[in-house]
Amino acid sequence: MHSDDRDLHRQLVRAAPARLNRRALLGVAGAALAAPAFAQADWPNRPIRLVVPFAPGGSSDVLARLIQPGLGAALGQSVIVENRSGAGSMLGTEYVARSPADGYTLLLADLPYAIVPALQARMPYDVEKDLMPVVMVGAAPLLIFGHPSLPARNAAEFAALAKARPGHYTYGSGGVGAASHMMGELFQIATGTQITHVPYRGGGPAIQDLAAGNLNTVFVTVASAAPQLSSGQITGLGVMSPERMRSHPNIPTFREQGIDLVAEHWWGLLAPARTPDAIVAKIAAAMPGVLAAPGMAERLDALAVIPRSDGPEAFGQRIRQDVARYGEIARSRGITAQ
Repeated sequence: MHSDDRDLHRQLVRAAPARLNRRALLGVAGAALAAPAFAQADWPNRPIRLVVPFAPGGSSDVLARLIQPGLGAALGQSVIVENRSGAGSMLGTEYVARSPADGYTLLLADLPYAIVPALQARMPYDVEKDLMPVVMVGAAPLLIFGHPSLPARNAAEFAALAKARPGHYTYGSGGVGAASHMMGELFQIATGTQITHVPYRGGGPAIQDLAAGNLNTVFVTVASAAPQLSSGQITGLGVMSPERMRSHPNIPTFREQGIDLVAEHWWGLLAPARTPDAIVAKIAAAMPGVLAAPGMAERLDALAVIPRSDGPEAFGQRIRQDVARYGEIARSRGITAQ
């Protein structure tokens, strides 16, 4: 072989691996870019976990199991409800926040999701950065319930009693910082009253003590107090919604009574941050059909839950508003976790 030919041959041999490496790298890069798109198109191809950050039996758990079969049918995969309670809902919420952002782990959050950040000096997750809103499921008006022995037929009359005797009357809650606690604080702010807060380890014991006559009032949803309300052990004094409830039209709104106070408990699905938009959109698009399924309206009505299917943007706005609202209440009233 001529010397010039040998030099050319050596150059070609040395260049070949570089060309091959570049081709291999381009192929790997192309596959990496295509993988997420393929995963989204193929989603879901295995069961989806719906984490409830509370113990079984509560309103969140009941609602999760109501939507479970319909959501699974709409998405073409089974949905598994998983209860991960503890630390005032933070345990289950942190679990979802740290899960892969692939659409296979969702959180059924409720109003405390927006309240907890106001009470904790340090949080194991960031409600705005670590999770993203997907779709609302429903909302329920909050009410003030009283014991039948209370000499007040409605919320306005109770406010008059409380003004006349500051600190004399009581309201129970599911614990410091619980939604039922915050509603009592809202009521005092709106009416200029001073009512003694009695925290319990959960809303159930507070309602039981109200029914037993050991408390004057509690602020909860109908779903939380339905047995005691239907049996006449407690009475509804007012509802914090713009209009009366269809299920209990005899209970007047706060605004009818001259008290400017509207508040509701809500539930909705969240996903780990950076979950692909296509997956979020698919879940959000499925929810209206799930909530409109035969028999669902009657089941939700029994819980006084109003079906809602606000998408990521509107649901996110709701969360931000409530984080700001209850954060201000906690700061102004000096409320911190205990």
